[in-house]
Amino acid sequence: MERILVVDDEPDLCEILKFNLENSGYEVDTANSGGEALEKDVASYNMFLLDVMMDDMSGFTLAACLRKIPQVSNTPIIFITAKGDENDVLKGFNVGADDYIHKPFRISEVIARVKAVLRRHEAVALPVAQAGELLVGSLALNPETKRATIDGEDISLTKKEFEVLHMLLLRPGKVYSREEILARVWPDDVNVLERSIDVNMTRLRKKLGPYASNIVSRSGYGYCFILDRNEQ
Repeated sequence: MERILVVDDEPDLCEILKFNLENSGYEVDTANSGGEALEKDVASYNMFLLDVMMDDMSGFTLAACLRKIPQVSNTPIIFITAKGDENDVLKGFNVGADDYIHKPFRISEVIARVKAVLRRHEAVALPVAQAGELLVGSLALNPETKRATIDGEDISLTKKEFEVLHMLLLRPGKVYSREEILARVWPDDVNVLERSIDVNMTRLRKKLGPYASNIVSRSGYGYCFILDRNEQ
């Protein structure tokens, strides 16, 4: 049974979410502050639902703290918050969010998104081979040998194209902003502009053939690799 930690400084809201998520088959704990959340055995959870505006630390800060803990660096995070303008949403994705739900919300929407994010996360975990190879259908990427193949045939990727694809495949469904891609793949190259990311993505798509459409642009936010093309 998947375990979820709900963190919100409104106890009543925590209890509402706990009640409904438990009725949907999840095991749920709650915390009313970031500090209280970090005192728990965070490695035991399969997902975190975080409010953004809390007194002791914001949900963004809490998410950043969680991402620094190796055991939960890839555990799904969904923000549930009234802060819904574009900059807030972008900041949420930049600190590692997998989804973003605005208050007020419908319980049915929360449950549906929880299920979708957990399903994507489980799909990511399954294709990882013993040798560290990442598999999506017939697309395979091996970080150790630096080879990428489709149906066993090598794809001729540049070093940067390989690194971008590796980053996207590690967390399918996560949206990476252009700024984040630059910081991770071109950390020391001040001459690379955000526009260069679009050019590199176009080239990468062309080389991926049948998997080109799995790399999706989220307008105003950035890029992600999706497992289900129906999610476009």
